Amino acid sequence: MSQAKVAIADDHPLFRTALKQAVVDCMPDAGIKEASSFDDLLSVIAQSPELEIIFLDLHMPGNDGFTGLTQLQNNHPDLIVIMVSSDENPEIMQKAINFGAAAFIPKSVDLATIGLAINTVLAGETWLPENMSVSRDTELAQKHKKLAQQLAQLTPQQYTVLSLVADGQLNKQIAGILDIKENTVKKHVSAILLHLGVYNRTQAGLVYQQLMLAPQENVSLS
Repeated sequence: MSQAKVAIADDHPLFRTALKQAVVDCMPDAGIKEASSFDDLLSVIAQSPELEIIFLDLHMPGNDGFTGLTQLQNNHPDLIVIMVSSDENPEIMQKAINFGAAAFIPKSVDLATIGLAINTVLAGETWLPENMSVSRDTELAQKHKKLAQQLAQLTPQQYTVLSLVADGQLNKQIAGILDIKENTVKKHVSAILLHLGVYNRTQAGLVYQQLMLAPQENVSLS
């Protein structure tokens, strides 16, 4: 994978620079794109179909918890996503893997460790810091993986509708935001309920909110 194309999405320029150095050390020929917000990342992806690996900051603007990770998996299932954050809560790290991330890299680690993580991912394996103590085989992990699979079944527009439902938007409002007919929104909502195995939009919104960090988990701003 020496020709892999990489995007680094992080709102901290200094850490983007460190990641770029680690990527170049592991993949000298890799073309690297940068984004400082999730919206910027989506633009980079749209303009760069050759991308293969995304480094995604857990708390960057436009990315609420694991909503960005699952959106990328829904819209671009072939992309490998590596989560990065200054948040070193083991449960959050494990949750990232459960939702489909290939690795979770704390921002406190050195370049050699970042390189190890990248090489592990390039070898087709998942990577977490050595001091991780959370079990990889729990009932909660299976629940997260099932949710990721359910979300992957949604079309990109259905995923967007779900995010707006979770935000409290009504069908008419969603139709206006997406510039589609209200009846189309209703059909999307019906399909979403079916895929998620729930009975109403309130339950669907609660399912989506599982992707967000709980208040007690959201202890970092970067």
